[in-house]
Amino acid sequence: MRKPALYSRSRSPKVALPAPPSSAQSMDEPPKARPWRAALTRAAVSPRVMWSALALLGALLLVSVLQRGPLGATALTQKDIDAAVLRTLSTQNLPSPAARAAEKIRPAVVRVRSYVTDDKGEQVEHGVGTGVVIVDKGVILTNLHVVQSAQTIKLVFSDGSESAASITGAQPENDLAVLQAHTIPDDLIAATMRSTADLMPGDEVVAVGFPFGIGPSTSAGVISGLGRSFRSPEGEQDIGNLIQFDAAANPGNSGGPLVTMDGEVVGIVTGILNPTSHRTFVGIGFAVPIESASAAAGLPPF
Repeated sequence: MRKPALYSRSRSPKVALPAPPSSAQSMDEPPKARPWRAALTRAAVSPRVMWSALALLGALLLVSVLQRGPLGATALTQKDIDAAVLRTLSTQNLPSPAARAAEKIRPAVVRVRSYVTDDKGEQVEHGVGTGVVIVDKGVILTNLHVVQSAQTIKLVFSDGSESAASITGAQPENDLAVLQAHTIPDDLIAATMRSTADLMPGDEVVAVGFPFGIGPSTSAGVISGLGRSFRSPEGEQDIGNLIQFDAAANPGNSGGPLVTMDGEVVGIVTGILNPTSHRTFVGIGFAVPIESASAAAGLPPF
């Protein structure tokens, strides 16, 4: 059974409740934190690292048993366990926050190509861009300029499968289009969307897409500003209330997701500032907030 669109709550301060005192700990004595537990939480440890830590602990337990004499040698202590876990964490190469965010969003990112028929009756490429799956029944968001006036639209999903698609909705004022894939992979994964209400300049973001058709490619940066306006290179329209970001984007990134370090979509990449005639990134990109983008697909607000 297909699932509805996925939403995530905005981040909010969390108040930690004190743990109840144990028989060996008074109400006035603060609990002793395990340093390796804090390290695990900060690092968002991958299964590979967890298994490495467990293997190391198993080895320590075996050594402890072998070294124990008939009268009993020193048993393995909690301090030994903490040191073993911390040693494992410090010697493992953990993925960066940007890498984890890109890995989470990548199954929902699709390549979008549009085609028109030329005077000779042959199909020629009309637009190249990116899309993001927002409902796992094959509903995809992209930029309108990628597919506008196209006679044929083709999608390539993250697993390599392909499908034709149709435009089922549009929001021209925000350069957005909604696509419906004709063929849907059995294990299609939809992105999780998150409100932009608490975004701030300086928050880290990742853009995933197909710049110049190459990809999926990942770039990382920060939100540079909010509530920006942008006029398309053709000068046909102004788009307001945009997210400004500095993660590298180029032609082909259009329609791709702008995501937080949690891998949750906060915007749809829609344009880059071009002070010259060259269509290359100079450090300023713009994305339509996901609230506007999901409204184009008729989805409920956050």
